[in-house]
Amino acid sequence: MIHICLVEDEKKVAAFITKGLQDYNFTVTHAHDGLSAIDIIADQTFDLLIIDVMLPDINGVDLCRQIRTSNSTIPILMLTALDRVDDKVTGLQAGADDYLGKPFHFSELVARINALLRRNRKLDAADDSVILTYSDLKLNAWTKTAERAGVEITLTTKEYHLLELFMQHPNKTLSRDYIAEKVWGIQFDTGTNFIDVYVNYLRKKIEKGQQSKLIQTVIGTGYMLKEK
Repeated sequence: MIHICLVEDEKKVAAFITKGLQDYNFTVTHAHDGLSAIDIIADQTFDLLIIDVMLPDINGVDLCRQIRTSNSTIPILMLTALDRVDDKVTGLQAGADDYLGKPFHFSELVARINALLRRNRKLDAADDSVILTYSDLKLNAWTKTAERAGVEITLTTKEYHLLELFMQHPNKTLSRDYIAEKVWGIQFDTGTNFIDVYVNYLRKKIEKGQQSKLIQTVIGTGYMLKEK
């Protein structure tokens, strides 16, 4: 599980970012100002920091400099409404790895987070349990990210777990009952079509622009991950 520290003083913005990141299966700890962030970062281990520049006590740039005196490797993403080139340069020179101006599309925030995590990760290449593969599809169980033919795919939490289930059982028919139990932890209600809806969401994402279809419908039974 990826653990992110979000340093943001605006409550509504912090709640929005926290909820969005949790939907993408990240764990988020919120610090409301620079001083509390210093204590939290010293007390816990994080995979990435998101720091707003305009903080009420220590500004984000100075906070970044202070963090870099003791931690030179953790990825730091700066957020700010200041979008001038000089402001970006100052943040990067202070030790930030990336800079995202407000307002932003959430998908871009997630893409930048994943890019920083990829750049910083140090995984044992021999650990096959970390990455599931099928055909040209890859699923990274450590970063909770997917890609097909080298193109990154952004998944929600449920879409990730659904794809993970398929990739753990390739070429096997998975019934709707089984999918509901393993992904949602509930018994499937034949009067609903939510399994079909989520499978369709997942299909659109992993098959967009691809000639080969990987998720096959097994009529009257369920679905199968299989390359035709």
